[in-house]
Amino acid sequence: MFDQEWSKLHWNANVNIELFHACCIKHAFPAHIHDYYVICMIEKGMQSFAHRGSKYITPPGGLIMLNPGDAHTGEPANKDGFEYRAIYPTIAHMQEAVCELTGRHQDNPYFTNVRIDNQLLMKFIRNLYFSLVADKNPLETETIFIQALTSIVAQTANFRYSAISVCQERDAVQKARQFIQSNWSQKITLSELAKYVGLSRYYFLRVFCNEVGIPPHSYQDSLRVSNAKRLLKQGVPLKEVAIETGFSDQSHFANRFKRVVGVTPGFYIKEHFG
Repeated sequence: MFDQEWSKLHWNANVNIELFHACCIKHAFPAHIHDYYVICMIEKGMQSFAHRGSKYITPPGGLIMLNPGDAHTGEPANKDGFEYRAIYPTIAHMQEAVCELTGRHQDNPYFTNVRIDNQLLMKFIRNLYFSLVADKNPLETETIFIQALTSIVAQTANFRYSAISVCQERDAVQKARQFIQSNWSQKITLSELAKYVGLSRYYFLRVFCNEVGIPPHSYQDSLRVSNAKRLLKQGVPLKEVAIETGFSDQSHFANRFKRVVGVTPGFYIKEHFG
């Protein structure tokens, strides 16, 4: 299935997390532990690992969820090898997720099942992984990160909690909207916005979506695209428009423009100027 073994380590500085992508054909990890959580997705092939006296087989689409201190191995289940992606949240990350969910500090969340088959959760985690690797928009990256971690904790961790009820926070949401409107071309983080309006990140996301109908990063993208259309009509070159509207590069700009408008910037210019 695979020609050779390889591995790639990624670091997302915005949320301070490591990600790992690798292919193993003959390499087998001996029994070891981590001081962080492991959320692992098998992409291709069959993986095998031992944990607390039991042997597990993980097929493509399968998830492995390990707690800090869980002794485990990791090896190909057969001669074909396997490919996997892993996200390594720290204890602090998971504690923050619990606090975002409940509004209070509790014991560390604990994964009770080390092997999970859940296609929806798998898609959610894959979306998180690729967002963290791409890291195009800090506001979007942090939004997806906190939404994913709170969802993972709520669905898989063993702890009791009552989710915080959402109340109307129109003043806070309006304040956040005005901040984004004044800084639409700048890099904004979710932490910065939540702190500015005096709410937790998770709660702020919920009230903003309830009030506006879209998350803060989509609201910012809408403003950026609206201004991009204005600049394109003025004859500003595509590359300059991408820079002036705060997108990370021209490709990112083109993708977001098409997502919002329905056509590429080039097609938009052609329709307006022939």
